[in-house]
Amino acid sequence: MLPQARAPKGMRIYAIGDVHGCVGEMLALHDRVRAHLAAHPVADWRIVHVGDYVDRGPDSRGAVEALAALDADDRVVCLRGNHDQYLLDFLDDPDCGSFDAWLFNGGETTLRDYGAEAGEAVLVGPSRRRALHERLVAAMPAAHRAFLDGLGHSLRLGDYFFAHAGVRPGVGLDAQAPRDLLWIREPFLSSPDDHGAVVVHGHTPSGEVVVRPNRIGIDTGAVFGGPLSCLVLEGGKAALLGPDGVTPLDLPV
Repeated sequence: MLPQARAPKGMRIYAIGDVHGCVGEMLALHDRVRAHLAAHPVADWRIVHVGDYVDRGPDSRGAVEALAALDADDRVVCLRGNHDQYLLDFLDDPDCGSFDAWLFNGGETTLRDYGAEAGEAVLVGPSRRRALHERLVAAMPAAHRAFLDGLGHSLRLGDYFFAHAGVRPGVGLDAQAPRDLLWIREPFLSSPDDHGAVVVHGHTPSGEVVVRPNRIGIDTGAVFGGPLSCLVLEGGKAALLGPDGVTPLDLPV
């Protein structure tokens, strides 16, 4: 629980919230991280993205392209979000049951960015939807598919546990179901439980970073006009990396 939580000794962690195709903001934030590392060197570091790289925003393909290139560095860890899972489900099966929900939640922008218009899939039924699937599969570079397939569901670093949506209270961190890691809101968001680590998550947008004794929510709605937030964890300190540098977070007692 905060403020007793500690990052691994000698390691600085930069955790970044939901991107949703906002590739310009994401690349600018990575530049900011590099500048911070240059000005304040550290023995080891990690950049952890908590998922949702696609849908809703201006350039989902560009976001995947950039992250697939960065993913070659083992110190950059990209976790899976529920929107990334939507895309993977359709890539795996054109008749997946989540297709309509995906479109309703912004999937048409990802299809557009890969050169496949979604409108006809909605209007003309299963056969054309399968044709849409074929075009998407053909248009997606192998490196993009490999990146998406390789997204993990969670990461533990020191006293912090990173997952896209959160965890199921009362279930051990090693036993969490993938669906909860991708989708959960309640009862996680209102739970006062000690989950065994401080959970750093996205998925539920807020006007500012949410700090609770047992969790830190870092989805500040970049795709809705908010900032793309970057949480910095080092030793027992937590801060936000902004355009003007690092601002310490007030940690609950």
